Amino acid sequence: MSLALLTHKDVDSQTVLGIWKVEENDHFFENGLHLFSEEQQELALLKGRKRIEWLSSRYLLHQLSNVTDRYPCLKDAFGKPYLQHYDRYISLSHSSEYTAALISDHPCGIDVQVIVPKISRIVSKFVREDEFAFIPETSNDILYYHAVWGAKESMYKAYGRKGLDFKKEMQVTHFEILKDSFSFTGKVSKDHFHGQYQIHCQIINSIILVYAIQESF
Repeated sequence: MSLALLTHKDVDSQTVLGIWKVEENDHFFENGLHLFSEEQQELALLKGRKRIEWLSSRYLLHQLSNVTDRYPCLKDAFGKPYLQHYDRYISLSHSSEYTAALISDHPCGIDVQVIVPKISRIVSKFVREDEFAFIPETSNDILYYHAVWGAKESMYKAYGRKGLDFKKEMQVTHFEILKDSFSFTGKVSKDHFHGQYQIHCQIINSIILVYAIQESF
């Protein structure tokens, strides 16, 4: 790729992800993408940062898909993106100038975040008491909060439907922040749905990348 790619790796034989810092303008992506009519209609409603996020994520997604002619990236009835005529699951994320994409044979979700202290203001909205119990009271607590948020946001995307309560219907297991990467598990329980996920985190400079892969479905 000719992009400022931070990470591009095959997680395993069934999953691939990519993340990069977007420094290109709208024209770069528009010239590199053959947009379908449905996509053109969606893009026409976007302006500013939302527009470059939309374009960059579709471009990265196509690079990761390893197909010559790209498939249209559409949204289902719940707003979840998918590639038409493509039998794999996808997920997209944006934060500031960073874009991330994930492709897997299993339901999946990805979240990229710039690490910021202000996340402390909203932890009561998504961190459960049993999760607070293993978060140390140190300067590292900010990283733990971002990891928990990213895990639940990723599971939410993998679940693919709306209306999940991040505290009552989502949970992550004990984990420790490690320098390069770390993993743990999470689960979603809502009505008759019970899903378990492998969660993977990686800290890259000032950002944290989190993605979730559903174990069985």
